Amino acid sequence: MSSVLYDAQGPRAKRRNVIFTVLFLVALAAVLWWVFTTLDEKGQLEWALWKPFFTGTEAWTVYIWPGLKNTLIAAALAMIIALPLGAVFGIARLSEHAWVRIPAGAVVEFFRSIPVLILMIFALAAYSQYTGVSSDDRPLYAVVTGLVLYNSSVLAEIVRAGILSLPRGQAEAALAVGLRKNQVMRFILLPQAVTAMLPAIVSQLVVIVKDTALGGAILTFSELLASANTMSGYYGANTIASFTVVAAIYIAINFSLTSFASWLEGRLRRGKKSTGAVLGVDAVDELSAPGDHVDVTHEVEKGP
Repeated sequence: MSSVLYDAQGPRAKRRNVIFTVLFLVALAAVLWWVFTTLDEKGQLEWALWKPFFTGTEAWTVYIWPGLKNTLIAAALAMIIALPLGAVFGIARLSEHAWVRIPAGAVVEFFRSIPVLILMIFALAAYSQYTGVSSDDRPLYAVVTGLVLYNSSVLAEIVRAGILSLPRGQAEAALAVGLRKNQVMRFILLPQAVTAMLPAIVSQLVVIVKDTALGGAILTFSELLASANTMSGYYGANTIASFTVVAAIYIAINFSLTSFASWLEGRLRRGKKSTGAVLGVDAVDELSAPGDHVDVTHEVEKGP
């Protein structure tokens, strides 16, 4: 069956795709086998190296859980602050007033151009010199500040691009019926743009979760990856095992986040589909003359 985007594949194209698929699976199996045999030769698959993660609780209660908790706290705070801040700056960049649009654009471009690690380092120095934040809390504050400054700027561009992707006729029609500009943004543009922006927003939230590891590498923030570093040194030569477990935890967190976003996107799209309505026979019979109004509150039958 042909599509608007492409023609149906012929016999040669189907055979070629099958061959490429088989070759890819064979190459993937070969790579996995090479990794497995290499680790086995180096002694990295011995049960003694993996045993602490399956038989005891010390690895989880002393190292993994505290680090995971700090990671989740930093990521959650950054998301809660960066999302509305990014929306505000993204909308501000679309303002017709130059005194709003230009400063907002300057702020977004400035923080979007600086690596998030540098923002964390400057934030840590600022909290050390100009605030009374305790030394134990400074790494968390610095990590959250750096993540918020950078990711809110990126989210602002996502919001701006999402709103600009909508047809201009949407806003023009809303203005034509008497809605004010802020009403057009709140009731017409943003609800539609959210669905289009959701994949990009979720991708940026995943970046926030992963970038918390920068604080552990430089700012002595005891997040999940830093805890794995300490744990591998404590248990001996089980670095591969420690980081494999941590990688699996990161995958589980980010997969849960993207799965929830996919479910939410589907729900939003289904909610915007009109079910339609038709008048029942009894309601039509009540029409005695042109122009008569019928109360069809109880006579409407929803279509499929």
